[in-house]
Amino acid sequence: MALLGQAALAMWWNMVPELRQDFEDWHTHEHFPERLGIPGFRRSSRWTSADGGEGIFVLYELEDYDVLSSPHYLARLNAPTPWSTRLMPHHRNMVRGQTRVLESVGSAIARQALTVRLSPAAGRAGTLRAGLKSLMTGLARQPGFAGAHLLQHQAPDIPQTTEQKIRGGADRAVDWVLVVCAYEGQALAAAASHELAPDALKRLGAEPAQERGIYELSCSATPGDPPAVTGAAS
Repeated sequence: MALLGQAALAMWWNMVPELRQDFEDWHTHEHFPERLGIPGFRRSSRWTSADGGEGIFVLYELEDYDVLSSPHYLARLNAPTPWSTRLMPHHRNMVRGQTRVLESVGSAIARQALTVRLSPAAGRAGTLRAGLKSLMTGLARQPGFAGAHLLQHQAPDIPQTTEQKIRGGADRAVDWVLVVCAYEGQALAAAASHELAPDALKRLGAEPAQERGIYELSCSATPGDPPAVTGAAS
């Protein structure tokens, strides 16, 4: 199954180990249900660095791009809960992509995911997209892999939100995002070192500067899953 919609919100940040349990309780039992109660939010997934580091990757699959500027979503962004207000200042090195889905093949949920933040070289956007589409289609059919997805950031025309202010101001943005999902870590690691390596993507038309990480699935949810746990924010 491809991504559940035509848009996605992709985010990366670091969370210190001493706050990890509190963060995961909040994110699972309050934040996911809150976001999935917003019209147009179709599925959420949270991933943690496969190497045991502090990195967090979160993907929200959205019905369409307009969800990112909808009144329901903006109302939540500007009225964070006490639990959210306490934890959001600890979302360090936040990177946030408000994206349209360019290509999507196979599943978005698997044991591991490689994310690559990249940009097309000048004049090579079409070439890069075509090359990545072919590569993604091939990988999604290989043993060990589940799917691959290509996103492109487009900032909605909205003012800075209360949640952004709590986190300390403007988040870093992205350009293109490649997400490759796999159920075999060795297969994913091998692809990251070969056909998905920085030089290989450069030959397809990407800029040399790329940011990447491999993450393990921590939690996934869809609308209608059990409601938030009450009383956990104290």
